[in-house]
Amino acid sequence: RDLVKGVKKMTEESKIAVRAARRDAMDMLKDAEKDKEITEDERKNGEKKVQDLTDRYVAALDDLEKTKEKEITEI
Repeated sequence: RDLVKGVKKMTEESKIAVRAARRDAMDMLKDAEKDKEITEDERKNGEKKVQDLTDRYVAALDDLEKTKEKEITEI
């Protein structure tokens, strides 16, 4: 049970790191638009791509967590 808790904790920490990276990327896009380096459409397109990547990595972390929990509980 302690191992399962550890897996859940590590997964949550990883999700937090992914979300922090998303926030940093979104901030960079907004700053680039503010500095006239990119257009509003480019910013929105970039934000969509960042969100899609975030969703994909969070889903992968969830799948990995379920797999590891199953492995641990089978032992």
